[in-house]
Amino acid sequence: MNWINVNQAAQLGAILDASFTKPQLLFKHSTRCGISAHALERIERGDNILSSLIDCHYLDLLAYRPISNLIAEKWNVPHLSPQVIVLRDGKVIYTASHSAIQPEKIVAQLV
Repeated sequence: MNWINVNQAAQLGAILDASFTKPQLLFKHSTRCGISAHALERIERGDNILSSLIDCHYLDLLAYRPISNLIAEKWNVPHLSPQVIVLRDGKVIYTASHSAIQPEKIVAQLV
């Protein structure tokens, strides 16, 4: 999977801008959580159906929690972990957390 690491708050504006050209997925991951690790594995197993449709961004919550807080504030999405947020045309079109994170459900939002 070609993850784009999110490690600066300024990247959020670029992600939002890019959503007007191609949908953007942001995966918020807690590196110490087994549930989050399983969600990451599910997304990565779906790389064959996701990678051509969407850009995938990875946020390490333990290292960059302030960025997660900014996401919640700017995009009006409550903080959860693990969590996927999908943006298209400057708007959040889908969110999921925990076991609801499934590549097929993400793709269904894009077609």
